[in-house]
Amino acid sequence: MKHMSLGREYARYVSLNILGMLGLSFYIIADTFFVAQGLGTDGLAALNLAIPAYSFIHGTALLLGMGGATRFAVAKGQKECGRANRIFTNTLQITGAAAVVFMLLGLFCSGFIARILGAEGAVLDMTRTYLRVLLLFSPAFLYNEVLLSFVRNDGAPQLAMCGMLVGSLCNIVLDYILVFPMGMGILGAVLATACAPLISMGILSVHWIKGKSSLRLEGAAFSLRDTGQTAALGLPSLLTELSSGVVIIVFNMLMLKLQGNVGVAAYGVIANLSLVVIAIYTGIAQGNQPLLSRAYGGMDQATIRKLMRYAIGTVLVLSFFVYTAFFLWADPIVAIFNSEGDAGMQQMAVSGMHLYFLGIPFAGCSIAIAVYFTSVCEALPAHMIALLRGFILILPSAFLLSAWFGVNGVWLAFPAAEFLTGMISTVLYIRRIGKKNDRAG
Repeated sequence: MKHMSLGREYARYVSLNILGMLGLSFYIIADTFFVAQGLGTDGLAALNLAIPAYSFIHGTALLLGMGGATRFAVAKGQKECGRANRIFTNTLQITGAAAVVFMLLGLFCSGFIARILGAEGAVLDMTRTYLRVLLLFSPAFLYNEVLLSFVRNDGAPQLAMCGMLVGSLCNIVLDYILVFPMGMGILGAVLATACAPLISMGILSVHWIKGKSSLRLEGAAFSLRDTGQTAALGLPSLLTELSSGVVIIVFNMLMLKLQGNVGVAAYGVIANLSLVVIAIYTGIAQGNQPLLSRAYGGMDQATIRKLMRYAIGTVLVLSFFVYTAFFLWADPIVAIFNSEGDAGMQQMAVSGMHLYFLGIPFAGCSIAIAVYFTSVCEALPAHMIALLRGFILILPSAFLLSAWFGVNGVWLAFPAAEFLTGMISTVLYIRRIGKKNDRAG
């Protein structure tokens, strides 16, 4: 009975988190589809070149939201409501300062950033437009993510998930309206994306309107000490997002060199599909985290091992079905995004899907193990896994394999890096479990 109860609880937590993470990933997927249909290969290339800017904004939001909300939850658990609200207030202050920086970049540096990211010709104008609007709306993205984290930690996880899902659904509807009936092109796509966090924050406001919130603005001067502590706790989330942005930049540059804008468009399809797959794995890992932490607090190693078996098993089963679907239906999936019927882009992306997504089971296991280490208060191995996935292994793999095998080498860099990271993660996990067994014995 206990086993069945734990299994049902695991399924509930994980399914809710997968839904929330999928909602967030649809920000980009909706843009990809409608831009591909409305603007063709150039629009798809422009969108993919601009995605790293979104990763940097979202990473900053996670740094502040996850770090601040974690400190808020600890203070609240210690019955220090005044300190909890000062942490909330300080986090909002930092968020405002970060928003100003991003907005200034949007006003004065969007063209410069677009060129650095590799945009040129007709693609340059579209990339610059997307970046400018994205950066100018950065306050909405930043504050939405921060409030989502705090509302979730203030006892309203269902409302947080509702905000994410409704915002994403509205993004999809607005994408269609602005890109097609209104004919606004790339501007319409980015405006739709920018409206989603505003809608999400409107839903989150119910938390205060109904009087269920314990979050209060506490009059306090800006605190560097609080800022440093918040940043330290949120750093792993920032590293993960920054690494995604850096990898996309590097892969875009390699594809530009090897195949031009058509290559970037092909990679854009795969990169955006990868965002969805990684969102699923992140949902599994983050859903498992509260259960792991609770078991860790109760020194229940048997439950921890059982939960990890559930998580790894879920990852492997889903990976089998996802890869089978991508392998069998790669051609029609790519065709959805290939509105111009570009034969070169079609063949390149289909071949890429077959090779690139070989790495997904290893990626899923590494993510689950990294969150396990965070859940049991061992941050160093979690940081190590994040850095291996994001920088240390993927970048050298991309440069070396592309030099040896061309475009196929770019596709193979992801599975090669994830395989090595998965092996290292597994060794770290087995060693940690072994030490706990020795102590228990």
